[in-house]
Amino acid sequence: MRYALGLTACLIPFGLLTPILEIGPTHVFNPDWPAHARLHEVWQLVTNSGIAVLCLWLAWARREIRLATAIAAIVVGGFLLALILAPAYGGGMKHSDGSELTVAGVNAAVAVMALAMAGLAFIGWRTRKGEPGRAA
Repeated sequence: MRYALGLTACLIPFGLLTPILEIGPTHVFNPDWPAHARLHEVWQLVTNSGIAVLCLWLAWARREIRLATAIAAIVVGGFLLALILAPAYGGGMKHSDGSELTVAGVNAAVAVMALAMAGLAFIGWRTRKGEPGRAA
């Protein structure tokens, strides 16, 4: 279970922090957003939080670290891919009012998700099958 704690830390950004930050006036209750976009936002928040809970269960109850890590990487990778593709569909990290949460000039969400992906990649690498001393 040595990687379950690290995996748990990688789940916090999309399973807990994102809903806390986005259930408010910048996203879910943003009057500038169309109702349909807000519906999709809530759907994404509920789905991602549910996936995080599933990953926690897989890691802690079933000891399926590799599977939980792969599922989490799909969610985090989906965010990073959406960011890369943002210019193609007019997306971005700035809020409707033009504000952006940054730390030292770097978007905080991007930094946290990049760190989560690095953590997931490390856990995936350290638990790869067929290696001596590695988790199966």
